[in-house]
Amino acid sequence: MAIVIASDIKNLKPWFSALNKVDPSVEVTTMDEVRDKSAIEFILAWNYPHGLLRKYPRLKTVASMGAGADHILNDPYLPENVNIVRLADPGLSQDMYEFTLAAIMNRLRSLTRYRENQMQGIWKKTLYCRISDVTIGVMGTGAIGNHIASGLHTAGFRVSGWKRTAAPSGLYKIYHGNDQLESFFSNAGILICLLPLTAETEGILNKQNMQMLPKNAWIINLGRGGHLVEEDLVELLDSGHLDGANLDVFRTEPLPPGHPFWNHKKIFITPHIASIPVPGSVAPQILENYRNTIENKPLKNKVNRQRGY
Repeated sequence: MAIVIASDIKNLKPWFSALNKVDPSVEVTTMDEVRDKSAIEFILAWNYPHGLLRKYPRLKTVASMGAGADHILNDPYLPENVNIVRLADPGLSQDMYEFTLAAIMNRLRSLTRYRENQMQGIWKKTLYCRISDVTIGVMGTGAIGNHIASGLHTAGFRVSGWKRTAAPSGLYKIYHGNDQLESFFSNAGILICLLPLTAETEGILNKQNMQMLPKNAWIINLGRGGHLVEEDLVELLDSGHLDGANLDVFRTEPLPPGHPFWNHKKIFITPHIASIPVPGSVAPQILENYRNTIENKPLKNKVNRQRGY
């Protein structure tokens, strides 16, 4: 028995080291080095070649190396009887919150603009917004989204959330379903997308919906690139309806050379780094699900294929 890592991550040494530190008795190998595919029941995966899982006849569980599982669910050859699990790490939620807070404060205080002025030798003051002036809308209030929304509320922002199904409001008001989407959008001066990518959320950041945002609103997409209709964002930025966007995820990653986002003055790009799993932090839960798999016990953080998360 062994854990097979199937991933396009170039440096897997930290993953090997972290898993070995937790349980040195468990063999860990790569998809290129596995000796007997018929003996493998558990694969740790990130952006693996589609169709790979069919080569493992006894495979029971494929575990995402991140919080999302769409890269697994998008495999058209995904075996029907294989369980899917994902990572759920409080550290990832906190990392995402800190990134979000940094992006918001940069926006409120125009720090990037001052940097640009510095490079041109321009001394020019700009009016800024206070935390209390801004309403934040968080799309997707699961574990990570709720952590971010709650943190922003505690920091003094007015916060609302939106999710697909009804949920009680707590620290902040929660809208739900398509019927309440316009009310949610119309109050969000800064919109943060943290939704899972499903058939229902594909392209949800489209022209029709983004036009509901207040004029000069700002978008922060930390969910998946598939949520955003790229040409609609560019159109609304160029028309002046939206004032800017922080994008950390894209339909194609890395973002291709020549893509219009690269040189757009209102778009701020980061290379999918809002939160990055730390192998040492998540190794215990990976090994727990590995043991649960071989012992036929219930799995933690299991993905519902119908919902997509």
